[in-house]
Amino acid sequence: MITATNRYKLHVRAVALVLALCLTMALRAQVRVTVQAPSEVVQGDRFRVAYVVNTSDVSDFKVGEFAGLVELFGPSRSQQSSFSMVNGKTTSSSSVTFTYTLTTDQPGTFRIPAATVTAAGETVQSGSPQIKVLPSGSGGAGSGAPGQQQGGQPHASRQDRMHTQDIGDRISGKDIFIAVTASKKRVFEQEAVLLTYKLYTLVNVSEMQGKMPALDGFHVQELDRQRQPELKMEHHNGKNYGTVVWSQYVVFPQRSGTLTIPEIQFEATVIQQNRSADPFDIFFGGGTMMQEVRKRVVAPAVTLQVDALPSPKPDGFSGAVGKFTMKSALTPQSLNANDATTLRLTVGGTGNLKLMNAPSVAWPKDFESYDPRSEENTRITAAGSTGQVVYDYIALPRHQGKYELPAAEFIYFDPAERAYKTLRGEAYTIDVAKAKGGSSATTTYTKEDVELLASDIRYIHTGRAHYQAPDSDFLGSARYWGAYAAMLAVFLAVVAAFRRYAVANADLARRRTRGAGRVASKRLRVAGKLLAAGNANAMYEETMRALWGYLADKLNIPVSELTKDNVRQRLTAKGVASEAIDAYLHAIDDCEFARFAPGDPASMMQRVYEQAAAAIEGLKV
Repeated sequence: MITATNRYKLHVRAVALVLALCLTMALRAQVRVTVQAPSEVVQGDRFRVAYVVNTSDVSDFKVGEFAGLVELFGPSRSQQSSFSMVNGKTTSSSSVTFTYTLTTDQPGTFRIPAATVTAAGETVQSGSPQIKVLPSGSGGAGSGAPGQQQGGQPHASRQDRMHTQDIGDRISGKDIFIAVTASKKRVFEQEAVLLTYKLYTLVNVSEMQGKMPALDGFHVQELDRQRQPELKMEHHNGKNYGTVVWSQYVVFPQRSGTLTIPEIQFEATVIQQNRSADPFDIFFGGGTMMQEVRKRVVAPAVTLQVDALPSPKPDGFSGAVGKFTMKSALTPQSLNANDATTLRLTVGGTGNLKLMNAPSVAWPKDFESYDPRSEENTRITAAGSTGQVVYDYIALPRHQGKYELPAAEFIYFDPAERAYKTLRGEAYTIDVAKAKGGSSATTTYTKEDVELLASDIRYIHTGRAHYQAPDSDFLGSARYWGAYAAMLAVFLAVVAAFRRYAVANADLARRRTRGAGRVASKRLRVAGKLLAAGNANAMYEETMRALWGYLADKLNIPVSELTKDNVRQRLTAKGVASEAIDAYLHAIDDCEFARFAPGDPASMMQRVYEQAAAAIEGLKV
């Protein structure tokens, strides 16, 4: 007989078994294996491949053959554990890493074998990524020369593998250059073209400045890029270069013909090493091991052949070029006279979304319609603007009845098929009831009625007409001299008002000039707080406000009208030394591009801040 005590024990055991099964399933669901390996290496270099299991309960580990790669050592096993408590909540994690040290004696692309791991009672398998082995170069970055990996560093960072020149060495066009590629060389008008500016370098580059100039005949949009571009290795002309996609632009040609995108001049900062420097002098501030050298790098021009869109263009062509879709919705379809209805057309796809015209809608004659209101939700991609544009068309029916709204049409050009395409929305039947108040028709005039009344027969005024006797003489009368005196008084009052306005403006300009330094110092203090907080974007913006604002106040020119050319002219005219002007403009350039430059963000922020403060202090206007 099963007693109550036995039933209780059985119940507890069943609950414990269910909880154990749930815990086991949760552990199994969370087990995973990741592979950590470089994406490219140089022939002859040593590198590591690590398989990381996110649990310490590993009972078996197996890995396939490293085909095409030479296994030097491994696997070495290491285990990591962590424990933390935040607001009374504890979390813990553990992992096991199996590491292999490899090398290769031949270039090519090889696949890292997958690992099979038995952990927490479950067998899981890792991924199998590819690794690219570059040929050993004849010097330069990643040459694979003996001694490249000294000191037990089997995979030095890509930045460390760049060649550091000695101070005074010439930096040639083969040491650093920019290659430009266009996604297409022959396109139609308004068709998107992706321009890629790629940096190749054999030397250490700390930063680079340069941007696309204003282009004639193109609409230009820049692609967002990583804050810190990733340097990759690439074999080119017998050498292994460090490469990075520095900038990308999507251009939309606005006219047909042969159009040229001009060359872009970049200014790179190259780090050179002083090998003869005395370490004791350096320690006591008497020298430096590193020196920054400016190098101008010119990206070549690109020529595109732009074909005109085929003729004849269909009636109602929107000017859109790309690939699009359209959908429509009418709200409401049943309403009273004088109430508004809204037709929403949503055009989505990829192309020149920012440059196209709204689709046309043929409202019934008894409807009063208005220009569409648009809302854009797009982002720039390599293929052009991607997203959608929503158009809202509002109309008011003026009379009771049933009306047919024909389907709206959107005509675009598809460059892939070299043909015009027509998209159609839905056709709608609109039921219009009597206007509120019981009338079947409105007594309010429409826009057309107002225009007609303004140009039709005028209203005939009634009442007694006033005539002037033909022998009346106004010239020389008291009214004549009174009007003359009144006009003279108004003229003198206007002159006095303009004089007071000019004097007030002159005083305002002087006050603005005298307070320029105080305003700039206040902005620099704000930038210093942002620097201490590590807020890079806000710090750079506040520093730029201080630099440009100081010039605007000192020169009494609006910030929107300031350019580097007119700043140089005005400061030169005021007798400012050219060295101080160059230092000031150089501080502006460095601040503009520092946020996108590779390197140490903290030290770069500090350098830009100190450079801006010194430039403002050194500019004596």
